[in-house]
Amino acid sequence: MEWPDYAAPMQNAPRWSSLQQGPGAPGEAMAGRPVTLGIRAVTWVAMLLACLCQGVLAAPPAVELPADVNQISLTPHLAYRHDSTSSDRMEDAFAHLQAGRFEPVPGGNAAFGFQTGAFWFHARVVNRNPTEQRWVLVQEYPLSDRLDVYVRYADGRILHQAGGDHLPFNIRSVRYRHPNFHLELPQDEPVELLVRVRSESSMQVPLELYTPAAFTELSRDAQLAIGLYYGILLALFFYNLVLWISLRDASYFWYLFHITAFGLVLFTLNGLGFEYLWPNWPWLADKSVPLSICLALIGMNQFTRNFLELPQRWPVGNVASLTVISFFLLFGVASFWLPYRIATPVAALAVLVGIAWIVAATLRVVRLGYQPARLLLLAWGMFLLGTAVFTLLAFGVLPKNFFTEYGVQIGSALEMLLLSIALGYRYAGLRNENERIASEANVMLERKVAQRTQEVRNALMQLEEAHGRLRESSRRDGLTGLYNRTWFHEAFNRMVREARDSGRPVSLLMVDLDHFKAINDRHGHLVGDECLRWAAGRIAAAAGADALLARFGGEEFVVALPAHDGPAAMVVGEAIRATLAAASCPAVQDPIRVTASIGVHTLDADSMDANSRDGIDRAFEIADRAMYAAKAQGRDRVHTLAATA
Repeated sequence: MEWPDYAAPMQNAPRWSSLQQGPGAPGEAMAGRPVTLGIRAVTWVAMLLACLCQGVLAAPPAVELPADVNQISLTPHLAYRHDSTSSDRMEDAFAHLQAGRFEPVPGGNAAFGFQTGAFWFHARVVNRNPTEQRWVLVQEYPLSDRLDVYVRYADGRILHQAGGDHLPFNIRSVRYRHPNFHLELPQDEPVELLVRVRSESSMQVPLELYTPAAFTELSRDAQLAIGLYYGILLALFFYNLVLWISLRDASYFWYLFHITAFGLVLFTLNGLGFEYLWPNWPWLADKSVPLSICLALIGMNQFTRNFLELPQRWPVGNVASLTVISFFLLFGVASFWLPYRIATPVAALAVLVGIAWIVAATLRVVRLGYQPARLLLLAWGMFLLGTAVFTLLAFGVLPKNFFTEYGVQIGSALEMLLLSIALGYRYAGLRNENERIASEANVMLERKVAQRTQEVRNALMQLEEAHGRLRESSRRDGLTGLYNRTWFHEAFNRMVREARDSGRPVSLLMVDLDHFKAINDRHGHLVGDECLRWAAGRIAAAAGADALLARFGGEEFVVALPAHDGPAAMVVGEAIRATLAAASCPAVQDPIRVTASIGVHTLDADSMDANSRDGIDRAFEIADRAMYAAKAQGRDRVHTLAATA
């Protein structure tokens, strides 16, 4: 970094200008060498010096720059005034200062959140260092729109310089991401600094004074730290890019999307976007803040939605997540037209909303028993905490310090570390498993020749057992373990033929759980499934060992009772109804009461003499009508249509 010689030709001098009275906007920078003050300016300076002489006793204490100090923070020593209409000129600000209308920065922290108008800051500086008269004033916040720095010397000279991201980047004294200004501070001479800041971004004005050597070290160390951070970010990006190309998992794509957008957020918030990407485009410098925030939150929420499998595990949460994503998508598009003073505060507040939703969704899925969600909560929790701290700093809720200013970087670095530890642990587990499998394979290979015949025999036996299990599983309902509808029809046909040959009756019971849709809607399908399994067990226990029981569909069950006439079947139906009503399903914290409506139909020997397939279907139809009649009569009852059949 090269430092200009103030005695050298003006092409290397900082862009300072003298001030002249005129109708223009306050503090407009003029190119070229300082010019001689006009007659009107001389008159104004004389009047100002007279006011200064009258008010010198009321001037604030000066900030001493000792000989052994190469950097000092001006923020705790600043006095400020809020010009809410942005109408004050430099001479107005000096007049307000002499009238005592400036007040100390509250708590030594010049972070005021999102404010309208302009802020004026004042400090008196005395340089006691005989070897350093060139200093650099740095505003360590890169997003201010416009800064005007006025330096008033003891001889009445007033020099002005302008900066901020609403002016081209190349006018800065040093090419650096933070606005900076060269100052000439003569030894033992009081110098007054008056800084005007106007910004539609967060009003943060931490002012620091550095010697050229100290500023060089600061910029070097800061750029190194930022370079290391973005190096980690790029490594993580390409690592996950390879995984996404290999696995084609949507979660990796949305994680890449979030990393890219989040990198753009930090690039913008750190002032690097204005320095490297759009140095002559102030409009894009403004729009990139809310736009990059919206893109990052879209990627974060979409990644969380995929990782937590919200469409399957929590459908209501999935709808809410899509709503949040839609909001950020629409707001990101709208930020191209919305004023910066509206778009940026809303985007910053929306960050907290997005954070709160991700935490809530993750906690919900953790409670549902999805173990990987714990890893997501731990890894992202650090990052989300850092983001929340940075957002609260932008609104002036938290003071500006190392942890609040770099909260996002710290949180994301911890997130990367936690994910790396998790991936390393997973890789170690896979490696150990592979070693175990290889060792077992070697042992089996050594025994293979001697045991081949036995292995083939065992394999055939296992195949037969597997075939038997497969045949049995094809008959069973996967949720309740009862027989399914298809197999029940076949078994019931055989039961009817046997009953017809022996001259005994067969009864058919249709059992339908009452108001079961309300249980699913209120408690969720997982709880509903648990209630179905519970009800199936109660029905099987009450029906008896000789009953043929199946799940007919949804919350409907069917029971076939061999050698049961109508009254006997009614007794069994009442036993099933009573055993369901007597207890509650223990699926959730508050037990759920489950009742059933039961329809009964009996096929006697006479009706089975001429039995056919249509006759069996007719029996199911009559039992089903009886069940609906039980529902029509108030539910939780047993009904038969024997009188009308």
